[in-house]
Amino acid sequence: MAVSATSTEADDAPVTSGFWGLAFGSIGVVFGDIGTSPLYAFREAVAGAAQGQPVTRIIVLGVLSLILWALVIVVTAKYVLLLLRADNNGEGGTLSLMALGQRALGRRSWLLLALGVIGASMFIGDSMITPAISVLSAVEGLKLATPALEHYVVPLTIFILVLLFAVQSSGTARVASAFGPVMVAWFASLAILGFVHISDDPSVLAAINPYYAIQFLLSHGTIGLVTLGAVFLAVTGGEALYADLGHFGRKPIQASWLYFVLPSLLINYFGQGALVLSVPAAIENSFYRMVPEVLLLPLVALATAATVIASQAVITGAYSLTRQAVQLGLLPRFEVRYTSEAHAGQIYLPRVNRLLLIGVLLLVLLFRTSSGLASAYGIAVSTTMVADGIMGFVVIWKLWNWRVASAAALILPFVVVDMTFFSANLLKLFEGAWVPLLFGLGMAIMIWTWRRGSVILINKTRRTEVPLVDLIKSLEKRPPHIVKGTAVFLTSDPSFVPTSLLHNLKHNKVLHEHNVILTIETTQTPRVNPSERVKMEIISDKFSTVRLRFGFMESPNVPKALVIARKLGWQFDIMSTSFFVSRRSLKPSAQSGMPLWQDHLFIALSRAANDATDYFQIPTGRVVEVGTQVTI
Repeated sequence: MAVSATSTEADDAPVTSGFWGLAFGSIGVVFGDIGTSPLYAFREAVAGAAQGQPVTRIIVLGVLSLILWALVIVVTAKYVLLLLRADNNGEGGTLSLMALGQRALGRRSWLLLALGVIGASMFIGDSMITPAISVLSAVEGLKLATPALEHYVVPLTIFILVLLFAVQSSGTARVASAFGPVMVAWFASLAILGFVHISDDPSVLAAINPYYAIQFLLSHGTIGLVTLGAVFLAVTGGEALYADLGHFGRKPIQASWLYFVLPSLLINYFGQGALVLSVPAAIENSFYRMVPEVLLLPLVALATAATVIASQAVITGAYSLTRQAVQLGLLPRFEVRYTSEAHAGQIYLPRVNRLLLIGVLLLVLLFRTSSGLASAYGIAVSTTMVADGIMGFVVIWKLWNWRVASAAALILPFVVVDMTFFSANLLKLFEGAWVPLLFGLGMAIMIWTWRRGSVILINKTRRTEVPLVDLIKSLEKRPPHIVKGTAVFLTSDPSFVPTSLLHNLKHNKVLHEHNVILTIETTQTPRVNPSERVKMEIISDKFSTVRLRFGFMESPNVPKALVIARKLGWQFDIMSTSFFVSRRSLKPSAQSGMPLWQDHLFIALSRAANDATDYFQIPTGRVVEVGTQVTI
């Protein structure tokens, strides 16, 4: 996912240094996850097919053919050539696709919302598994160099992961500049190693024929399906191509994949296959067995660097996805820290970072080997891919104005392939696949509880709210004491009187000279044009409403937006302006409409939410908080 790139869209860019610079940058950020799959994918797939028996030529060619065509169909055809065109104002990803689908339908769809929530939840689950399996698989190369180091694999993996998560708070801008060169060196190494070993048995190239993939599946029954679940490890990370669309642009990502990354991966997989055909015992660790002994330790170091980059990419992706979910109202306001003045995408979420670190360490300690973790890996990504495929159908049908039959004919084969991979991964449910499913279920319950509780809370407070027009009429008849300055009252619905305004009138018995009812709205688009950021309306000589609009990938900054309002004619001095914010204290109730456990979960989520003052970046010295107690 996005780490260091700017938000430049390069779809229509000419073939210049800027274009190739984006293509080079995408190699370092977008392809880290899928690029480290050769460390374990071929080995696990062949081991799953052999079931403890000797490795045969049919198994090797069948697995290689399955990997080749999985990369061609799932990654190249579905994501690189099709879904990269389904951009939401230049942005991609599961939540962007959900928002795009809802905009195409012209209404909120519970099915699309559910698919978006499931896809996002599973992506965050994947953000835990990727660092664990990637770093473990790289460090395991030490066992081949010196068997005595076997006992240090897990401790060293934990040390690297703790260090990785510890540096997140300082930002990644400095180290991200090295991502591109390291990953280019990594993919070049993959291609060179594979090319050298294809000569071990050139007949391995016969696996290009899809006959071997089909024949393997038809002749191996359940074992074939189990193997397919392991083959899916080769395409994990393919969904990141779409998620990083807004950071690099469609054409740079396509160029990097088609001309460099995909060929490097295929050459390496075929090199591993040729090596195993000539030396079947090499399947123990077919990747590192390709490396000359003198180069083993340097390659372990390069592999570790590549896996750290892959881990960094999904960690940053989890931050971005969580922020999008918060902006869309799917989660409470988590604290967001900005680690770069130059790039708004450089963010750090402390709570998400702690959650990911705990999850990653538990996975490493629970499974202890990359082979053990392989069973837990594919289910999260395959679920996200199924959700992307179904939402992609809605976009192609409604937004691209295709006939429903044509849209179905295009997307259905991809969904069938994704569902097949999903079914294959379900067979590993009791071997570890339950981990991401359990986490995804927990995330989905949190999102469902937050949305449901928010609706109940809004409906409950709405019953006691007073229409703003009625209050203004009442104040005109019996005006309270007027004080100088401007008061800004934050509210979610400008047609009703904010609770903070009512309490100010009730307890302080005063009204400011200028009163602004401020509403902050999150759109279904990733970003909002500055010209559309502010909408003002004068209601009376003392009251006006201001609506600030932010995209779901933007960080709402109220002071900066109000500068635009000043240009539109709102005369105010920030130093004589007070911001009034309501702070609710929630209490559970048996009549809330939710089970009591869900009440307590919603209240816990509310307490974990970041303060509105910090979230909207309002100067703390200008804020007045008004507390109210609400029974939910």
